[in-house]
Amino acid sequence: MAKKIGIFGGTFNPIHLGHLRAAVELREGFGLDALYLIPAASPPHKDHANLASAADRMAMVKRAIAGHAGLRVSDIELKRQGPSFTIDTVCAFRKYLPEDAWLYLIMGLDAFLEIETWKAYQDLLHIVPLIVMNRPDHRGRIQPSANNAVSALLSEGALQGYECSMDGPCFTHCEKQPIFTYNVTAMDISSTRVRDQIRQNQAIDFLVPESVREYIAAKGLYR
Repeated sequence: MAKKIGIFGGTFNPIHLGHLRAAVELREGFGLDALYLIPAASPPHKDHANLASAADRMAMVKRAIAGHAGLRVSDIELKRQGPSFTIDTVCAFRKYLPEDAWLYLIMGLDAFLEIETWKAYQDLLHIVPLIVMNRPDHRGRIQPSANNAVSALLSEGALQGYECSMDGPCFTHCEKQPIFTYNVTAMDISSTRVRDQIRQNQAIDFLVPESVREYIAAKGLYR
């Protein structure tokens, strides 16, 4: 039977319990055999201020997913020079999979709403199905229903042509890959909040896994 693989990229600066909860729910909800978290080396749409090193962020992700069945981490972007463009990551990652494997690209609603600014985003829509999830934005504000927000964006501009499927929260296109939406459990946590609390000498217990909290403390990150 063909494997179903999800890839979920991000800065993970640092990874927190909201990331983990979303990853677990998505893997279970879509029946994924594995979900790979992919730390970005040089995210083109992010401010690099307060960005921990790639090695530190990779180490924190490894600690965070330890013991979580089906969750994996990939250093595919860390090995590549230059900005971490999603289209390049998808094409490179697919080369490591069996030809019959199903690959899904997972992203937050905040990222999807900016997809028209991405490199070769139209090509991306042709080669890989998307899973768009609602989750707190960088300030920890809970976003609206992913389905409603995606529907609004797909009704205008270059993203026109998608239709809402009757089989569930999915948008289909006659030429492009489907776009699924998924509402994960809302958790009022963001990496920005974690970093801010560290700088203010406030505890980050119950915001990040204990193994990640210990790593941050030992390395003196985000001070």
